[in-house]
Amino acid sequence: MFKKILIANRGEIALRIIRTCREMGISTVAVYSKADADSLHVRFADEAVCIGPNPSSESYLKIPSIIAAAEITNSDAIHPGYGFLSENSKFSKICQENGIKFIGATPEQIDGMGDKASAKQTMNDAGVPTIPGSDGLIDSLEHAKKVAKEIKYPVILKATAGGGGKGMRICLKESEIEKAWTSARQEAKASFGNEGMYMEKYIEEPRHIEIQIAGDQFGKACHLSERDCSIQRRHQKLVEETPSPFMTKELRKKMGDAAIKAAKAVKYEGVGTIEFLVDKHRNFYFMEMNTRIQVEHTITEEVINYDLIKEQIKIASGMPISGKNYEPVGHAIQCRINAEDPLNDFRPSPGRITNYHSPGGHGIRIDTHVYAGYSIPPFYDSMIAKLITVAQTREEALTKMERALGEYIIEGIKTTIPFHQKLMKHPKFRAGKFTTKFLEEWDYKSELEKDK
Repeated sequence: MFKKILIANRGEIALRIIRTCREMGISTVAVYSKADADSLHVRFADEAVCIGPNPSSESYLKIPSIIAAAEITNSDAIHPGYGFLSENSKFSKICQENGIKFIGATPEQIDGMGDKASAKQTMNDAGVPTIPGSDGLIDSLEHAKKVAKEIKYPVILKATAGGGGKGMRICLKESEIEKAWTSARQEAKASFGNEGMYMEKYIEEPRHIEIQIAGDQFGKACHLSERDCSIQRRHQKLVEETPSPFMTKELRKKMGDAAIKAAKAVKYEGVGTIEFLVDKHRNFYFMEMNTRIQVEHTITEEVINYDLIKEQIKIASGMPISGKNYEPVGHAIQCRINAEDPLNDFRPSPGRITNYHSPGGHGIRIDTHVYAGYSIPPFYDSMIAKLITVAQTREEALTKMERALGEYIIEGIKTTIPFHQKLMKHPKFRAGKFTTKFLEEWDYKSELEKDK
């Protein structure tokens, strides 16, 4: 087992990793930018090293500084958390070359799953259902029109190096494809330095359901049930829950088996997620693989009663997994609390928290790094907390979430708490009748305006 782990991240996920390491008897090293000098992950780690100025490009994304911090503190492993360098194959490889264990996927696995076109081919070869689309990259507008005619409209153009909704355009008919082709490529080049595009059949009334998987160094893999992440804005998740209200036992088995096939196809090592789109007929299609821990891992932990960060560390140290597939017991929901203004197109709201009170009681979990007096810097992701409720049924978990949101006080900045309060009361959401288009169809601003 590792003696000392450096956490190449910040905020609540860094603090989350520190807690598990402490329970496992492993020393921790926090790295931080100048903007994060007062963050709790710096305070609670055994050691802390400042790795640069405020911008992430000069600190949390600066590989030489992180490797140097690991070397001077004699860290034998690095946990990247999520975001930043967690799916950077170059970073994984440099860790290998410097004799430091990267707690995550190998460079080959990251590269294989990071490029969406090659990942889709790998899944096709493994017998995992994929969305009908182009055979590799689209090389011209004429090629795009030809493929669209073959798979039939509606279609969606996607950047092969994309993420976060960048470089994506939906075409409902042929007259829209030329404009979509041009604008998607321009956005992809500006965002990722790669204008490569591929095309897929656009799935109508889709749900975003992912399967948590784990694989060890001995070729064994298992799944840890599903999460429904359909409540999202511009492809950014806002609320996640498990089990999915759309799930059946038969569908869970089919999706779980497919996820294990996917993990074994790349000899996956670590904890990861296979993401699927599921249509209204419960047909499911591989979307992408995340080769890291995810923001929403918390709800899976609550319904299978297992620490997934601990599992990551154990796998990285060479320990085998049990190989058991899990089914959820009870129901868990997570609301992402962001420092954003829902009435102003979710504009980030950095600043000083003047008053802070967290909810409590049975079945309430909060993962956060903020406190009264803490100043949220404007340089990083705006998520400041994750509020999780756990109960025996979905209805009870929703009611508990309503109560918890009502108790959650964060003053001095704008947050998404009022948005979540409205969402929890929405009849369609309460009934589990929602898709990834839910927020596009709901005029939440008008409802929030009433409370001003």
